Amino acid sequence: MTEPETVDDFYGVYLLYNINPKFKGRTYIGYTRDPNRRIMQHNRGTWAGGAHRTNNRGPWKMVLIIHGFPNNISALRFEWAWQNPNKTTRLQHLDLKKIPRKETEFQFKLRVLSEMLRVGPWYRLPLVIRWLENDYFEEFPPERIPPDHMIICHGPIKSRNLKRSKPKNTIVPTIECLMCSESLKCTEKLTCTNPNCKLVAHICCLAEIFISSGEYIPIAGRCPFCNVKLKWGDLIRTMRGCNQLTTNDDGVEREVDDELDEDVICTQDKGFVDNPSWFLDCNEDL
Repeated sequence: MTEPETVDDFYGVYLLYNINPKFKGRTYIGYTRDPNRRIMQHNRGTWAGGAHRTNNRGPWKMVLIIHGFPNNISALRFEWAWQNPNKTTRLQHLDLKKIPRKETEFQFKLRVLSEMLRVGPWYRLPLVIRWLENDYFEEFPPERIPPDHMIICHGPIKSRNLKRSKPKNTIVPTIECLMCSESLKCTEKLTCTNPNCKLVAHICCLAEIFISSGEYIPIAGRCPFCNVKLKWGDLIRTMRGCNQLTTNDDGVEREVDDELDEDVICTQDKGFVDNPSWFLDCNEDL
């Protein structure tokens, strides 16, 4: 069996498929920071933390998950839009109210996903489209292929979400930005993902090189030192991980549970967002 890939700072939006003969073909979209725990909750029922809409209707399979979001808010916006394609302002240019007769619910969800990955703000994110169940894999149509910087892959995954806090009584040293030669705090540095590269720079300094005309946020570019192609989202996640990941008083890194419980923030089951326009339209921070 393939070893699961471990991903730090995991924020994912998944698609479930029902294999119960009575409900076969039904789907469910949700958000999670721990996909392996989440699918067990769905199949065990609400008493174990599963959702009301999946309770007593299993078994379910988590066939697909989208991850690589910078934070939980970004992932939750994506979840809500995927659940409500006719309500989101991002897909109003499409006629999604009518489902073709030969199109199943599962195929409709995949068609909506393919459109979402090609519109703002999501088309700029370094997302990973991961198929967890190869038996349900479907190719994207040529006219709806995701952007080149997004990865389509297969195989199991394991999330690792570590506690983040600042160490006590720690003096933060200052270093020099290799782009502008100005001082740079260790907590502000941006480094290349190539472990052999010595690039250290302000985020703004590197953004000026990566950004294209008409853009506000870079998508990708080449490192000015080692010429490796880099995705901006990966750089930001690496920066956040290096600057915030700390150890406890015993010097041991600790895994923690989700900062936000899926059942508390689930918009689909709890009606958490009565007027979700803010949830989707305030995307400047993405």
